[in-house]
Amino acid sequence: MDYLYYAFFLLVTLAILVTFHEWGHFVVARRAGVHVVRFAVGFGKPIASLRDKRGTEFCIGFVPLGGYVRMYDRRDPDAQQSAPADPSFGTSYDAVSPWWRIAIALAGPGANFVLALIVYWLISVLGVNAAVPHVGLVADDSPAQRAGMRGGDEIVAVDGAKTASWNDVALALAGRLGETGVIDIETSRSGSPQTHRIPVTDWLSGVTDPNTVGELGIGIEPLAIIGAVIEGDPAMRGGLRASDQVTQVDGEPVVLWRELVERIRESPGEPLRLTVERDSGPATLTVTPMEKTTETGEVIGYVGAQVGMPTRMVRYGAVEGIGRAASETWSKTLLTFDLVRKMVTGSVSPANLAGPLSIAVVTGEEARAGLGRFLAILALLSISFGVLNMLPIPVLDGGHVVYSALEIIRSKPISLRTQAVASQVGLAVVVAIMVFVFYVDITRWWPGS
Repeated sequence: MDYLYYAFFLLVTLAILVTFHEWGHFVVARRAGVHVVRFAVGFGKPIASLRDKRGTEFCIGFVPLGGYVRMYDRRDPDAQQSAPADPSFGTSYDAVSPWWRIAIALAGPGANFVLALIVYWLISVLGVNAAVPHVGLVADDSPAQRAGMRGGDEIVAVDGAKTASWNDVALALAGRLGETGVIDIETSRSGSPQTHRIPVTDWLSGVTDPNTVGELGIGIEPLAIIGAVIEGDPAMRGGLRASDQVTQVDGEPVVLWRELVERIRESPGEPLRLTVERDSGPATLTVTPMEKTTETGEVIGYVGAQVGMPTRMVRYGAVEGIGRAASETWSKTLLTFDLVRKMVTGSVSPANLAGPLSIAVVTGEEARAGLGRFLAILALLSISFGVLNMLPIPVLDGGHVVYSALEIIRSKPISLRTQAVASQVGLAVVVAIMVFVFYVDITRWWPGS
């Protein structure tokens, strides 16, 4: 059943991305006075279509894995069949200036950036409940430990970029892949800020699916915070409350939930003196774990407390959200361009590219986690879609920009033969990339891989 679930969100995501992309081409083509023959979402035989008063066919194709805007071009072999019925409906694509053709080509990726801006604004206004990036266990002799990081620290910024969630931390660190230099991580403990400088050399260069947080030795695990207590059990009788953070057990410091659980399990029937931090200030409680026998016959301590995961609601006003959305779109666009550059130069493994399987799983899982999470991945994918289409490869939008730019420089158009040859080469490159991405996807998700 999960396969159908993932496939559904893959198709929904692609439909949104493709529709906005082609809408960008369509709007600017109309503005340039070019007759649009067909606006299609999907390929193959149309399963639904309609025509507007200017003769443009809007249709949904049988194969929902892409889309296109077909414009009237006198250079096409079937140009006569696609010519507008009325000259007022528009002119030929080849009749407009190369500047307009550049604008038409860039309008597709531009629409994807606009979509990301809109989505980030929605997220900013609606708000998203994000897990606070508290450091869990710091591995011995790891870069994080050598830089002075400790379990329980909250990561508040990476290289000056504010980090309200673990997702922010991961994205900020992703921007440093393949680089040599120093990563500055700012943390806070009890309101006291501290900056940790971690030197890196060709950081994770060539590594597939790098765990940027884990590679620094930073564990992501819950702190010793009480989420809920079970009525009548020792935790409630001892005075523990939801949101209490246990800082000491019998005078010994604890930070992680795992550490608290270990102390409780080791102490059946023994009173434990717990020091907790709560809104009203620190408090000392005595909790006596009850005896509980496991399936293996082991007797352990049990208090009836559930773990709490600190979260924060990140929300902005309608006007403030515009600036936040623009900042998010700009920073994620720069990050994506930088990662593409690093893949081209070899400092980041191209095996980190995500194909349809990865996109299906990620979008499905993010949708399962909530609307805000799905919108966030949709915005990021929209930016990636826009950036990849701007690459100067024939058959992509970037390739059409190159053709028109060369026409401006040479004061004459590129010959159709040259464009045809370049298109064949570009198509071969795109197909090779797609085959590689499919291969990486299959090996990534194949059972046991």
